[in-house]
Formats: sequence, structure tokens, C-alpha cells
Amino acid sequence: MSAAPGVLLVFEGLDQSGKQTQAERLRDALTARGRAVLLASFPDYATAIGQEIEAGLRGRREYTPDVMQLLYVANRHEWKPRLERHIAEGGIVVCDRYRASSVAYGEAFGLDAAWLQSMQQYLPTPALTVLLDIDPATAVQRKAADRDRFERDRALQQRVRESYRRQAAAEGWLVLDGERDRALVAADVLTRVTALLASR
Repeated sequence: MSAAPGVLLVFEGLDQSGKQTQAERLRDALTARGRAVLLASFPDYATAIGQEIEAGLRGRREYTPDVMQLLYVANRHEWKPRLERHIAEGGIVVCDRYRASSVAYGEAFGLDAAWLQSMQQYLPTPALTVLLDIDPATAVQRKAADRDRFERDRALQQRVRESYRRQAAAEGWLVLDGERDRALVAADVLTRVTALLASR
């Protein structure tokens, strides 16, 4: 077992904000330093619940916004034992989307933020959340085709962005301009994570 404490690090932001890229870069950088890193990405479409989420996003199922968020949260709970075990063993978990995404997208559909938070209270708490902030127009430019129903709704994406910014201000996240060069973003992330790990 590693002597260093385990930790959960999360990337949030609109689709195409660079979350996957930055999560993978951080995993690689920390692995190179000898840390055991588990990379998680939500939703996980490989599970039964994840398949229902994908069906809802693609229009093959008609789920109301509250049901969709319940599915998203259940999808994270499927991963809960694995996340907790890895952290308990001193590992680092890097997540591409996590609890805040349900709050952001749920709020964008008019759901209550307190309810969205309360249903996730027993999931592991992030030590650091990084918001990669981009304009919804940038998301469209980066992915013009094969966009799901949420991605195609520009007004929805703007409301999601506003929720993310509100959460970031209230909870002290690291907010980075996701429109910058990805190497510069990665360097800023690694600087903050290195300081965080050194302090634990």
C-alpha cells in the first residue's frame, strides 16, 4: 500500500472543453511520478445504467430531466466501491465529470440544486475540482457533427456554464480558460495538483 494519501481529482466543464484530454494528461504525469492513478469518465456507457443514459441522450428513450439525473447519479454509485477502494489504498482517482455535472445540467433544466447535491452526498468528495471554462460556441466549433440532444441546445449549454461558474465560485474550484493551448492548461493543472499532493 502506498504511504501517500489517496485523493480524488475532478475535471468539469461543457462538452468539448478538454476534460478527457486534461484528465489523460494528468494521469500520465502522475503515473510518471510513481503514483497509482485510476481514470474514470462519467457517464460510463459500458454499464446497464450507462446504456439507459445513452439511450436517453440519443432519443431512444424519453426520460424526464429528473429521471436522467437519477440515472447519472446511479451510474456514479456503480463506481463507488472501486473509487473508495483505490483512494483507501493511497491511489489517485482522476474523473472526467463527476457530481457537479448533475447539478449543472439539472439546474439548467430547472431542477433543485439542493436535491441534486443531496442525492450524491455519499459519493467520495473531490479534493480538487477543475473547471475548464469555454464558450458554448467553442464547443460547437470543436464538434460540429454527431452531437447529442443536450449538446445541440446552445441555450441549455449557456445555462450549464452559468451553473458551473456559480458552483466554482461557491466551492473554490480551480477555474481555467479551456480555450487556451492544451499544454498550457495541463501545466497549470499539474502545478496546482502538485501543490495539493505536497500539502497532504
